[in-house]
Amino acid sequence: MEPLIALRGVTKSWGGAGSPLALAPVDLEIGEGQFVCLCGPSGCGKTTLLNLIAGLESPTSGAVTVRGAAVRGPGPERTVMFQESALFPWLTVQRNVEFPLEMAGVPAAERARRVERYLKMVHLWRSRDAHPHELSGGMRQRAAMARALVGEPSILLMDEPFAALDAQTRDVLHGELERIWLETRKTVVFVTHNVREAARLGDRVVMMGTRPGRITRDLAVKLSRPREANDRDVTTLAAVIERELKIEIEKVIREELDDAWTPAGGGLPGAAGRDLGGGI
Repeated sequence: MEPLIALRGVTKSWGGAGSPLALAPVDLEIGEGQFVCLCGPSGCGKTTLLNLIAGLESPTSGAVTVRGAAVRGPGPERTVMFQESALFPWLTVQRNVEFPLEMAGVPAAERARRVERYLKMVHLWRSRDAHPHELSGGMRQRAAMARALVGEPSILLMDEPFAALDAQTRDVLHGELERIWLETRKTVVFVTHNVREAARLGDRVVMMGTRPGRITRDLAVKLSRPREANDRDVTTLAAVIERELKIEIEKVIREELDDAWTPAGGGLPGAAGRDLGGGI
């Protein structure tokens, strides 16, 4: 079966011919309805990979496809949610969420139906007449989530959307996002450098290394849902992921010190496709 999203031999360089690769050849397939977390240290190409899927960047070589069709630019089946909510400060919550539908020419009655549905889904219907400055950071991100969902895309691309929030608010929004994903079964590609976030949310964790950016592991997560941040199984899985990423971070530090690199530990044993969490 053709994957929903496929990257075949994709590279990215920010310079001309002969420039170092920011992203080494990447092969990645993502199936319909999967929740995939891209996890790795700063500079490993997580956001670049997300932007290639979104059509905001073009690969230097290789191909990015959605449902077998080449990605040539942004499309309505793919919506991006960024770290900042980017709400229009002069519009109410309701008008912010409605705005992309209005730009797409969706009839008023359908706009009203969808806006109400998704504001209720993120528990902001009672705050629909508030302006962004009247909302907490978590509420603004929930409004941004409703705006991302209201166009009813099949793919939701999320670039560290909760990184700027405090831990308690982030945990609440993890639960909200998981609930929405279980309800809608949209395909989610979620960028994070937070290993606990990846273990908490993903049913796959694609781990990335840097210099150049590349995929180092693709881990299937077999933990039951819903999950809690303080679940023992989530904590155990996060520790496994962190140990693996620590090796990559140590490699970068040693390279910067012009020191020969050898891994501090044995890393994560077993094949790249092994299931994690299945026996926990």
